[in-house]
Amino acid sequence: MVDHSPPTRTRPRPERATTAAAAPRPGLRGRVGDALFRAVAGPDGPESRRHVHGTPGPRWFAPDRPIRVVHGDASMFPGGLAALLLQSLHPLAMTAVADHSDYRNDPWGRLARTSTFLAYTTYGAADDAQRAVDRVRAVHEHIRGHTPEGEPYHASDPHLLAWVHSAEAYCFLAAHQRYGKHPLNEAGQDAYVTDMARVATALGIKNPPTTVAELHNTLNAYRPELRLTPQTREAVHYILLRPPLPKPVLPPYLLLGTAAASLLPTWSRNQLGLPVLPRTERWCVAPAGAAVTALIRYLLPPSPQRRV
Repeated sequence: MVDHSPPTRTRPRPERATTAAAAPRPGLRGRVGDALFRAVAGPDGPESRRHVHGTPGPRWFAPDRPIRVVHGDASMFPGGLAALLLQSLHPLAMTAVADHSDYRNDPWGRLARTSTFLAYTTYGAADDAQRAVDRVRAVHEHIRGHTPEGEPYHASDPHLLAWVHSAEAYCFLAAHQRYGKHPLNEAGQDAYVTDMARVATALGIKNPPTTVAELHNTLNAYRPELRLTPQTREAVHYILLRPPLPKPVLPPYLLLGTAAASLLPTWSRNQLGLPVLPRTERWCVAPAGAAVTALIRYLLPPSPQRRV
């Protein structure tokens, strides 16, 4: 849960010459979808999106790379929630978030910064992607402190960053394989982890996993360090039960949160106190999660990449 995103004011600025104001889409679907996109990407989301996809130049990842498939799918919604839950089990990462992130009062701002970082590194021009990484690394240098038990933490610690990265890669991929429109084959899954390792290395992580097997081994290696703390319990309660959403949106969100929790490894769910009900998850949770993800996919505006 370390915020892999620079503050809003340091976000790469779109070039005005290529970013005319987007016209609202007509109809209920357009209005709801545009509102959802702005909630996730922030008020500058449409402008940033055109800059990401419209700026010429080489990219870190070719158009056919798996990272573009995974990060461009609505399955990132349950995947992102699952990543937050899993990351919260590391006491150093959780304390860093609690001490230095305003996620309780400004969850949408944090979400927008994170989604913008993912957009620039996945789809943006190489220079923009590097600038986004440089800004995050500069922010991380100033995030340090101690847990309530006195353990020191530093957000730029490669070991701590590797946990955050591995939890994200695992959850994003797991969500895509269960709820994505085009699940990857075995080779594609390994290639996705390899793609994510490119971003991880740029962030300062040493020897990140490059295959699914290595990714699982990395997560298992962290298990002795993980535990349920009061801060973790509060974060899980906030994510799953007390999100800052209007009442009409709560039912589908709660279904999405349940679907996200079902993606986690069994050992992590046991630590978090989340029930493991295989039959219920197979016959109820998975179909509900797929339905909500499909609805999000239907509502969101098509990306410039898909239109091309």
